[in-house]
Amino acid sequence: MREKVASASKLSPRATQAREPSAGPASREIPTFNVGDTLVHPAHGVGSITAIEEKLVGSEPCELYVIRVHATGMRVMVPKAAVDRVGLRKVMSAREADEILQILTLPDVAVRSQPWNRRFRAYTEMLASGAAVEIAKVLRDMQRRSAASELSFGERRLLDQAKALLIQELALAKNRPADELELEIVSMFAA
Repeated sequence: MREKVASASKLSPRATQAREPSAGPASREIPTFNVGDTLVHPAHGVGSITAIEEKLVGSEPCELYVIRVHATGMRVMVPKAAVDRVGLRKVMSAREADEILQILTLPDVAVRSQPWNRRFRAYTEMLASGAAVEIAKVLRDMQRRSAASELSFGERRLLDQAKALLIQELALAKNRPADELELEIVSMFAA
């Protein structure tokens, strides 16, 4: 069993900015969670709080959320004080899920043609933000690129990661089976 203590320093400044509200961090309420709550970790997807533990991190006591990731069974520990920096959030609502599905149908392109390495970096940062809107844009753009030409290994990995992260949460929000939702999304791009 793998165990991981999340570190906020792994997120790029740009990825962190994607989560910051325009009114400033003081106006935003930091979410708190309880044992049994379902939430979204930006790097691992949907998970549930299995425990809240106190451990020594260095020489300081630290309260940690222990999260079991649904897709992999991985156990992730996130300090309560780092919830906002890490990007833990509640699962989107059904209305937000409808908006995300709408984003997938838009003709927009999130990252205009650039050298492949800059484009790849931009999409990676969008995924790292953990924002469902950004993940949807990556999924939409990668699906379109795959229809137009063969994706590189890295691009296929981005597509698979975006799909896995988004479908888990959408299925939960819409109260539908994940495989059914995945078929619906794939059919959106087949048309």
